[in-house]
Amino acid sequence: MTELFPPSRTAALEKLSAFVPKAARDYTAQRNYDRGPGQHDNVSTLSPYLRHRLLTEAEVLDAVLGRYSLSSADKFVQEVFWRTYWKGWLEMRPAVWGGYQQGLLRAWDQVQSQSGLRSEWEAACRGETEIDCFNHWARELVNTGYLHNHARMWFASIWIFTLRLPWELGADFFLRHLFDGDPASNTLSWRWVAGLQTQGKNYVARASNISKYTERRFSPLYQLTSNPEPLDGPPHPPRMDAPVGDTLDPSKPSVLVLHEDDLSPGWLFDLGLKPLATATLDTTGQISPLHVAPKVKAFKSAIMADCTTRWSGSLGPLTSGLTTAQEIEDWARGAGAVQIVTPYAPVGPAATVLYDIRGLPVIRPLRAYDRRAWPHATAGFFKFKAKIPELVGAMRGLQPV
Repeated sequence: MTELFPPSRTAALEKLSAFVPKAARDYTAQRNYDRGPGQHDNVSTLSPYLRHRLLTEAEVLDAVLGRYSLSSADKFVQEVFWRTYWKGWLEMRPAVWGGYQQGLLRAWDQVQSQSGLRSEWEAACRGETEIDCFNHWARELVNTGYLHNHARMWFASIWIFTLRLPWELGADFFLRHLFDGDPASNTLSWRWVAGLQTQGKNYVARASNISKYTERRFSPLYQLTSNPEPLDGPPHPPRMDAPVGDTLDPSKPSVLVLHEDDLSPGWLFDLGLKPLATATLDTTGQISPLHVAPKVKAFKSAIMADCTTRWSGSLGPLTSGLTTAQEIEDWARGAGAVQIVTPYAPVGPAATVLYDIRGLPVIRPLRAYDRRAWPHATAGFFKFKAKIPELVGAMRGLQPV
């Protein structure tokens, strides 16, 4: 962890600075190649920091577009906006996250009751199948907390269509081990591979593609299911309106709750927030019904500590590691607050806890970046992509970011 992803904003900014010169032509030409652990210099490897907003999307885009035109850096800019798109799509259809959680519990029950499924699932998680490339990626994920995006797609396709394991168990395996594991990006990407997201259209891992983009490190000829049918699933739930966030009245006695979805709280202080006290919310234990990897727990804890150390002069007395709505309510009342302020948490464990708070008002301001982008995630990404120039223009003229 400390070698690949040092858990600090300083390290994130250093990675960003090193990547910016490669964000245009080099990234476009090389981004699809998976060269193995420690060899991912062809991509930014900023995702663990972006996922927790130790760096914000706006900061990364502004750094890249300060050097290159939008057309030159188009491929990288699109990758940043994929994360935004997935979040917006899920915000308007939160029942899909609930459906994934229910499906995961059903699959876990099957694992515990079917010895054959359990042994196949364990072999896949340990990287002990008959498919060398899959085994390599399983071990890389467990050992490093990261996988190249192309490898994630291949891995998910093999998990679902060749190994015939429940897709929810694969999505859970990723969430338990990825430093950048994100409820929206992870869940919806696995659904996309399965053929549930763009219904009837699945992603099929092919030996020729793997051979080309691993530069012939792997060539799983005749090992992969060649033309699998997409999985069947229910239609998408009705689309809700995109959230607009709450208006913050900083004159009211307030406390601040920091969570893993936004570790750059300066924009709230710019809005006038002066919290009586601050608490951190730890939802690591709610990521999965299984054990989350110790490396992931350590990374999340370290970046939260980095955030609270950097902003210690603005936070007031700090309470760390609250885990339930009741703990937050009791703490807030003890601090003398009449409202709880927290940066808007998108669909996921943190949002679930925060929405369970009933005894005090919870004020959830939404960043301008999200408020402008999320309403456009109504259909597929390519419709959303057409809005990127407009969103970039608005972002670069907006404060706060």
